[in-house]
Amino acid sequence: MAFSLYAATVPSCQQILGSLAGLLVKAEAFASEKAIAPGEIIQARLAPDMLPFAYQVKSAAVHSLGAIEAVRKGVFSPDMAPSPETFAALEARVAETIAALAKVSAAEVDGFIGRDVRFSFGERHVDFTAEQFLLSFAQPNFYFHATTAYAILRSKGVAIGKRDFMGKLRSK
Repeated sequence: MAFSLYAATVPSCQQILGSLAGLLVKAEAFASEKAIAPGEIIQARLAPDMLPFAYQVKSAAVHSLGAIEAVRKGVFSPDMAPSPETFAALEARVAETIAALAKVSAAEVDGFIGRDVRFSFGERHVDFTAEQFLLSFAQPNFYFHATTAYAILRSKGVAIGKRDFMGKLRSK
């Protein structure tokens, strides 16, 4: 069996986004149980120069489905839209991303191989092939933001562990 670009990208995004959906539920329950204002978690940061939890969740969506959309268009630019500000809005963003990824076909993603994709930010740009973009830019960014969201929740005291981050494994 040949290993495909689709198999290397989309299912892993679906798995981790599913776990992120579960982390959001646990974070919201934790805030309620501990009488913590939701914004205290939603705006939490690991360090003053890092962006908050809401941005990390939004960016996981951007570097999964947004990466697919970028390859379709041939260009990726950072998403400068405001991050969702409530647990409900964050949960909706993740759910919408999961639903949209479920509609992406393996044939389409595998057909991306060799296409040009440009990362563009102001006057800066970096040119990639689709596979280079997805595997060396989008995927590392996706995992960085998902991991950072997890770490922020841990730092706030939410009772989560590695199994929560891993999500539902794709076993035989």
